[in-house]
Amino acid sequence: MGRKSWIWWVGTLLLWWSCCSSKIAMAEKYIKYKDPKQPVGVRVKDLLGRMTLEEKIGQMIQIDRTVATIQIMKDYYIGSILSGGGSTPLLKATAADWVNMVNDYQNGSMSTRLGIPMIYGIDAVHGHNNVFNATIFPHNIGLGASRDPELMRRIGDATALEVRATGIPYVFAPCIAVCRDPRWGRCYESYSEDPKIVQEMTDIIIGLQGEIPNGSRKGIPYVAGKKKVAACAKHFVGDGGTTKGVNENNTAASMHELLSIHMPAYSDSIIKGVATVMASYSSWNGRKMHANHDLITGFLKGTLKFKGFVISDWQGIDRLTSPPHGNYTYSVETSILAGVDMVMVPYNFTEFIDDLTYLIKNNFVPMDRIDDAVERILSVKFTMGLFENPYTDFSLINEVGSQEHRNLAREAVRKSLVLLKNGKTANDPLLPLPKKVSRILVAGSHADNLGYQCGGWTITWQGFSGNDATSGTTILSAIKSAVDPGAEVIYVENPDSKYASSGFDYAIVAVGEHTYAESAGDSPTLTIADPGPDIINNVCQSVKCVVIVISGRPLVIEQYLPSIDALVAAWLPGTEGQGITDLLFGDYGFTGKLPRTWFRTVDQLPMNVGDPHYDPLFPFGFGLATSKSTVARSVSAGAAGRPCVLGIMVSVFIDDNKPAQNLNSVEAKQQSSLLQDFNHTSCSSSHSEVVTVSLYPIKEIMAELDLIKQETAEELDQSLDQHESEGLPENLLLEMKEEPSLLESKQEQEQEQVQEQKQEQEQGQEDVAATGGGGERWPGWPGESVFRILVPSQKVGSLIGRKGEYIKKIVEESKARIKVLDGPPGTSERAVMVSAKEEPESSLPPAIDGLLRVHRRVVDGLESDSSHPPPTVAGKVSTKLLVPASQAGSLIGKQGTTVKSIQEASSCIVRVLGSGSFLCF
Repeated sequence: MGRKSWIWWVGTLLLWWSCCSSKIAMAEKYIKYKDPKQPVGVRVKDLLGRMTLEEKIGQMIQIDRTVATIQIMKDYYIGSILSGGGSTPLLKATAADWVNMVNDYQNGSMSTRLGIPMIYGIDAVHGHNNVFNATIFPHNIGLGASRDPELMRRIGDATALEVRATGIPYVFAPCIAVCRDPRWGRCYESYSEDPKIVQEMTDIIIGLQGEIPNGSRKGIPYVAGKKKVAACAKHFVGDGGTTKGVNENNTAASMHELLSIHMPAYSDSIIKGVATVMASYSSWNGRKMHANHDLITGFLKGTLKFKGFVISDWQGIDRLTSPPHGNYTYSVETSILAGVDMVMVPYNFTEFIDDLTYLIKNNFVPMDRIDDAVERILSVKFTMGLFENPYTDFSLINEVGSQEHRNLAREAVRKSLVLLKNGKTANDPLLPLPKKVSRILVAGSHADNLGYQCGGWTITWQGFSGNDATSGTTILSAIKSAVDPGAEVIYVENPDSKYASSGFDYAIVAVGEHTYAESAGDSPTLTIADPGPDIINNVCQSVKCVVIVISGRPLVIEQYLPSIDALVAAWLPGTEGQGITDLLFGDYGFTGKLPRTWFRTVDQLPMNVGDPHYDPLFPFGFGLATSKSTVARSVSAGAAGRPCVLGIMVSVFIDDNKPAQNLNSVEAKQQSSLLQDFNHTSCSSSHSEVVTVSLYPIKEIMAELDLIKQETAEELDQSLDQHESEGLPENLLLEMKEEPSLLESKQEQEQEQVQEQKQEQEQGQEDVAATGGGGERWPGWPGESVFRILVPSQKVGSLIGRKGEYIKKIVEESKARIKVLDGPPGTSERAVMVSAKEEPESSLPPAIDGLLRVHRRVVDGLESDSSHPPPTVAGKVSTKLLVPASQAGSLIGKQGTTVKSIQEASSCIVRVLGSGSFLCF
């Protein structure tokens, strides 16, 4: 072979080798788990197959930031870091400080062989509560009083933004415990004693994580991008049912009780795609939850099909022994075999690594259990997009404590407050308070203390006292902002009775509990913290007073009630104290209802709605409602049974020709008998709502109504054309209908209902104006007009949510009320209802102005137009009040001063018409 031939062969071989090497390099460069186009399951399987035992164990560990370093993250393949309560990068650290810290730790994780990002977690249980200047929302007990799942979604969304703004993608929230005994130190972390309310409040998960796509498999975790966070339903399971409310104690309950009371919210959370579940410190019938294979692996992962990962609580596995950490190898083995996937160590991570490695290599813990745990952890990380976006920039830092979020928190405070008493008599309410007065006394240890106002889990684990740890508005500051500039607001924390008597128009007293968290809050006495009782006695016996109770649960209060004019349960409202004054001074009405029973004495505990020994001071669901013109008593139904109210219709007929004293003895006896019957009637929710309805002869106004309905519909069409650019749904249906007269015969009403049902079946439309969906009736205020819009469910948010500028404008300009109810049975629509009072002059949008003309032209026209002759008594203009059976006697009896004054001012008759069960809301 010649020299040239040899050179040619060598060159060919080199070229061939180069091509092969290039193809091999390209094949090795493509790594399947790093390809975002691959399904999550494929990526997890590929990555898991590349991992060593050390790397797998590392993913199962969560350590506190105080022991984390970049080098530790790299050397031990740590899967997660957390900030425990109060664990911050700096005192009053900014959002940018947090971002820099989290990114630094992430550098360690991303520099490992496989580049698996760590996930940083934090307790964001009522807003981003560890972070300076963040928005602090009311604690869960207050949110439970709102009964508003849509509000929960918005709070979840705001919290997710503030948490992501600091570089953190994972929150240990929500707590979905069902607190059955207020002596428990974590009761304020529970939405309610009623599992149904807790289920509804799990909508916060949708706000935190995003709404799971249609068609998703049950149990699959879901987190919708870089502005959402992974949530954690906690504490699985039964943490709120421990004996005597002792934290971390034993819940003695049957399987039926466990499944019917404590488990339902977990099922709802899993359906909504919750990413993680935290095990409880507590035990169930003597068996520690961190060691309960039957419930964690068998029920949670098996029956409920949960596919996310289970995380332990802080040093939760250590507490499997007594004393804690007494046999750590046993604790590691038992908890991992039970189904715990990630362990919040949080400090002694090398001991955990050594023990778990020993257990695996000696076949005490099978490798498939480790693989299952790591698969679950990696699935959440891939689903969240952590592999594509492991780092955080500064684009969201202005979301922390934003004005939009503070406005939302202020709204949440308004909806969470429960009015327990308003006036020493029903006819002499104290609230709303006048703003234009001379002197206002503000007293109490909680009136000017932002820390007390926020409660535990704020800035530090146990909370703080004072006003310097974060920013917000105290009750005192809110009062000064709300009242007339000429009013003198004087704050004295603990005035004596002599000072309180020195010429104040009224006093506002704020007292309650000091801050606490977890076991530090366990209380066998549940008393108001000193000097609260003395303040109430000194002030409220000297001047008209409203007492605001700042607490994480009901407290012993009965002994102080006689001296208190008005009593408000404000729970732990957070940083936005102006939400309290919004209600005190009547800018908004009270709507909150007790999320748990308010007991008389601690000797009654535990006592929950439905218990045979139920004898509360204020029952579950109790709450007085106020507006600028009315005061109403409203109580929701208990945990079981359809909501209803028992009441008596009291009718006042105006008749100038028949004096009041003509009421004969037979009628009086009938009234007395009926009242006695009602006073002895029992019902699961035997309470009522006071409703005033203006009634007019139906036949007299039908033509007028038809004309105005047509005009209003045309005006609404024009108004909608003007607002098309604002995203309103196209297929709006406007329906208006006069409230059915109580003077119509039962037969006429039944015939009308049959005709309506027939039309519904033929046309596929529902009369939302009459039923409001699900048979619920929309109560009118005196002099109020109502319109209802039937819209597709998916369009409700755009109509009345943040972007619903049209409805928002109506509400702002008319001070209208708005409510969303389920649509009629068999439809996918929901009913959006807006009601507004009459205004003499209107600059409102055409639609609402047309509605107000209904009132002006019908009500005023009938009374002033000579073409309408005065009707007979049987069809006379009348006002009817639905009142509690127990109070009907005081309304129309000897002490009925309100009705008595009506009788004296004008010739009228008061009659008791009848009774029945009426749907309430």
